[in-house]
Amino acid sequence: MVVEMHGVEKRYGDVQALAGVDLSVAAGELVGFLGPNGAGKTTSIRVMLGLTSPTAGEARLFGGAPDRREARGRVGVMLQESGVPTTLRVRELVALFGRYYPYALPVKEVLARAGLEDKAHALVSTLSGGQRQRLYFALAIVGDPDLLFLDEPTVALDVEGRRAFWQQVVGFAELGKTVLFTTHHLSEADAVARRLVVIDKGRIIAEGTPSEVKRRVADRTVRFRSDLPASALAARPGVQRVDLEPGGLLAVYTSEPERLLRELFAQGAELRDLTVTDADLEAAFVALTRREGVAA
Repeated sequence: MVVEMHGVEKRYGDVQALAGVDLSVAAGELVGFLGPNGAGKTTSIRVMLGLTSPTAGEARLFGGAPDRREARGRVGVMLQESGVPTTLRVRELVALFGRYYPYALPVKEVLARAGLEDKAHALVSTLSGGQRQRLYFALAIVGDPDLLFLDEPTVALDVEGRRAFWQQVVGFAELGKTVLFTTHHLSEADAVARRLVVIDKGRIIAEGTPSEVKRRVADRTVRFRSDLPASALAARPGVQRVDLEPGGLLAVYTSEPERLLRELFAQGAELRDLTVTDADLEAAFVALTRREGVAA
């Protein structure tokens, strides 16, 4: 296993950030690590990287202690803000970071993967927010890591930039690399991750493929406008949750959408603006974390 956590607990005084986390990530996996703010994501990653020690339990990286030099040399990390020198040129900074690793990819290849070829000679201080995010990605991969951590990697990118970024990440994973990322863009996690891990209140509450996580909540979402009370809909067979969305839409999360609609039509219910869709990851995420008593 590349990453292992066994019964990991972490306390900061009276605050328990992690409460018995068990997690394994195998070589070549592309894993989305999700959770509300304060759920324990950052603490978990710090423990995985050996930046903080667990209060109880054990963390292992490449089969040994996470803070071993040989383990750290196989890891690339992309943070939201890396605090890099801004007086250097992009090419110079990537080359400098490459010297920190036992083996480094060619600078030209790294810049191409990060979409920074045309900024190779630009000062870091002149880069836009999105360009800096691509620079941080370049710095994370220059050492040809076997394990890549990405913390909210698309936070400053536009729609096209996010699409191009994830294409590069998927390409990197297809080389056999292990990728673990956090994001608040749940549609990205749904589209990119091969496995999702959802953490809340310091515990892992759901794990599996995106489809498996979504099925934990409901198979379909039925939306419509109606005078029917939400409480009456919630009591029907197969209905797991009913939300009143902006604009007056009722969102009914159900494993039996056909039965629900058949019964409503048979009773003469008037349904307007009716749509039926697969339950999305955002709905599953909200339901799972709400179930644990935490607002997402």
